[in-house]
Amino acid sequence: MTPREVLALCREREIRAVDLRFMDFPGTQKHFTIPVETLTEASFEDGLGISGSSLQGWQAINESDILVVPQPETAFVDPYRAGTLAILANIQDPITREDYAKDPRNVARKAAHYLQSLGLADEARVGPRIDFFVFDGIGFGQNEQEAFYRIESREGQWRGRDDLPGTGTTGIRHRQGYLAVPPTDTLQELRNEILQSLTECGVAVSGHHHGVASAGQCKFDLAPEPLVTAADHLVRTRYLVRNAAAVAGQTATFMPKPLWNDNGSGLHLNLSLWKDGEPLFAGSGYGGLSQTAMHAMGGILAHAPALSAFCCPTTNSYKRLVAGFDAPVNLTYSYRNRSAAIRIPVHAVRPEDKRFEFRCPDSSANAYLAPAALLMAALDGIQNQIDPGPPLDKDLYDLQPEELGEVPRLPGSLTEALAALRDDHEFLLRGDVFTEDVIDTWTWYKTEHEIDAIRQRPHPFEFSLYYDV
Repeated sequence: MTPREVLALCREREIRAVDLRFMDFPGTQKHFTIPVETLTEASFEDGLGISGSSLQGWQAINESDILVVPQPETAFVDPYRAGTLAILANIQDPITREDYAKDPRNVARKAAHYLQSLGLADEARVGPRIDFFVFDGIGFGQNEQEAFYRIESREGQWRGRDDLPGTGTTGIRHRQGYLAVPPTDTLQELRNEILQSLTECGVAVSGHHHGVASAGQCKFDLAPEPLVTAADHLVRTRYLVRNAAAVAGQTATFMPKPLWNDNGSGLHLNLSLWKDGEPLFAGSGYGGLSQTAMHAMGGILAHAPALSAFCCPTTNSYKRLVAGFDAPVNLTYSYRNRSAAIRIPVHAVRPEDKRFEFRCPDSSANAYLAPAALLMAALDGIQNQIDPGPPLDKDLYDLQPEELGEVPRLPGSLTEALAALRDDHEFLLRGDVFTEDVIDTWTWYKTEHEIDAIRQRPHPFEFSLYYDV
């Protein structure tokens, strides 16, 4: 839509309020609201001012002001807020009018522009497969005297509160939730409600189903879109999922590993490159891929430890990345094999469907920074013709120790991932897509606000291990 078309939509749908939304640096969506009369065609050029110093990881207090510039093509009518139009925005410097380097959406936009500047392709398409959990109740807390969490789900055989409604079933058996049907799958109607709201809000969905985990896990396949649009749709999906769950009296989380001893939530990113409307990943090589696709995989596997800092960006991410829970920890690729870090879908046989799926990211990943970093690694692989090595079509979980020892692995913690990023980020700086300031701020924020915060606090299980030493 153009600005004029957005204003016409406001009149047609009797919009009373306009919600301006953007993503802060750590990856949380923010918003503020203006009356519809305030929104004019000039607003899409001039922007609106806010305080950047009040947002984590952004401006200092002496240079606080930043501009929020609404992007008309992102507008949609919010199905959960009556009379409200939501619009995503870019962040700019109010003096220079330059796009703000630490705006995650701007990083994704620069990655797309860098791709075009190389002449290798004119479009990167990303198709996210996102997992999340929906629980009936959640409680957690931490202070000097106590630390706890409690999850309630009518699907789990552990159930939660005694007064949760029954389903006529024994619940989902341990790690047997994949493709469960009602009444065992208690979330079918909620997922259909989410599907309807996504469709009405312009997000194309290929399908949805129950996940493997023992209680409350949902999976949605979003249709492939150009990189920035795919990231926008991922942000919109998270918003709609959370609100649909809240309306149903439940709670949704994109935390990678909320359940111990069960499957976590991934964010599998399907990637393909296109030029002049033609797919560049289709060929006659392994899995029906082209040499371009093979080199792209080579770049991703070579830089995967550094990519983990953006694709698996929380301390909780590395509780998901353990062997035996369908999460890839080994850096290899395979046709059909879902235990590899990169999978080539066997059912994608048409040239226009040829792609590969990077399975390492999780649902906590920043919707803009993770796909942008993934594309930059793929481009480095293409430019430098990085060989991905031989595929590994065996079940990686059944390999003998001597075989497994030869397969590179992902970092085992966020600390290791940030160290890998510090050692290997030159490929991200090309085209000024990521900047040294972005890398430094990300490393600082994750270390101080997450790694150090977790490290300093006793874990509840430590009392079981050590209280009577």
